[in-house]
Amino acid sequence: MSGSLVLDSNMAAPMRRKDHTLMSKATRTEDPSRRRRSHHDDDELVHFRIVRFMMESGIKLRMTSVPMATAAIIYHRFFSHCRLQDYDPYLIGMTAISLASKVEEEHLKIRDVINVCYRTRHQDKPPLESQTELSDLRQAMASCELLIMRTLGFNVTKELPHKYLLHYLKSLADWMDRSVWERTPIRDTAWAMLRDLYHGKVCLWHKAQHLAVAVLYFSLLCYGIEVPLNNQAETKWWKVFSEDITEEQIKNIIEQIMDVYDLEQRL
Repeated sequence: MSGSLVLDSNMAAPMRRKDHTLMSKATRTEDPSRRRRSHHDDDELVHFRIVRFMMESGIKLRMTSVPMATAAIIYHRFFSHCRLQDYDPYLIGMTAISLASKVEEEHLKIRDVINVCYRTRHQDKPPLESQTELSDLRQAMASCELLIMRTLGFNVTKELPHKYLLHYLKSLADWMDRSVWERTPIRDTAWAMLRDLYHGKVCLWHKAQHLAVAVLYFSLLCYGIEVPLNNQAETKWWKVFSEDITEEQIKNIIEQIMDVYDLEQRL
């Protein structure tokens, strides 16, 4: 679907920044180095900030990792079609959380999503009590959900790497020396990296299996751990997990994950 989407004014109004003020836009630091960066880089910083807001809200809502990942993917896919300047990213993120909970059958009450996201965004303000404000946000989310669905062609699902990483970790644990595996937090590091990569669009660019292999490769690299007999093996361990991946592709994904971590340093 193309980036532009023709909507009637009543539907579009709640989402556009100029018309909707309950979820204010992200604040940008006006330092000289930031002004010199490209418009694209500034957008990526905003997206990082919004996904961090979504993750924090998701934790408070007791969402599990799969719905949170799905919410981030919905958010990134939407802004792959639409300009950041045209829509309130906080409202899109909040709606993506609600939509992901439906997609992954981990249903959340709309009122809970609104209240938690509002408190996460406005920590220095009292909770929403006005029924008018709650009703306005509920209506905005309903319109926003339809906008997202139409923008994504009513296809909001994408295969996630979680099940692959779980399988790969179990298999790798059987290959590794038990003492090395138990004293090195490879498992925790891999899951943390997988969670972190959703702050950027790298989650959209690669197959689920490739992302799982890359975070596992990166975790082993961080601790200087080598898979036993990998150098002597005819088939490398990553080829066992995913036949169509190359080491060059793995390193490319790792570089993109590092770019996501670089964004955090620039906030």
